[in-house]
Amino acid sequence: MDFAPRTDKQQLEQGLAFAPKFDENGLIPVITVDAHNHQVLMMAYMNRETLRMTLEIGEAVYWSRSRKEIWHKGKTSGQIQRVVEMRTDCDQDAIVLKVEQRGGGCCHTGSPSCFYRRVPVGAELRASQGEHFPLATA
Repeated sequence: MDFAPRTDKQQLEQGLAFAPKFDENGLIPVITVDAHNHQVLMMAYMNRETLRMTLEIGEAVYWSRSRKEIWHKGKTSGQIQRVVEMRTDCDQDAIVLKVEQRGGGCCHTGSPSCFYRRVPVGAELRASQGEHFPLATA
């Protein structure tokens, strides 16, 4: 089974054919969220092969840009992500995975999510001191 060809805007936005748009490097961004509490767990990329693998085995498989290799999430760490649902956006150039995170946290730092720091904005930012934009935990 293969992905549908990308034809016209109507087909992409209103049709039911899955026709993902990969960027110039052959990648598509993926936001992964916890299927139960909706917490954003991580952001990664897939290529054509890893997207197909994810669909076939029902576990998240990404493309590691730094290692330039297939990254079956949890294969070595035990932090497996079982895919509960996959969604694509209106023009099919981004994916959201809803997963059951197994084997502990998601992040290699040990945190449940890779998004464990908060960036102050607005009044909170103005109240901070220093010459650089600060980060906060929690």
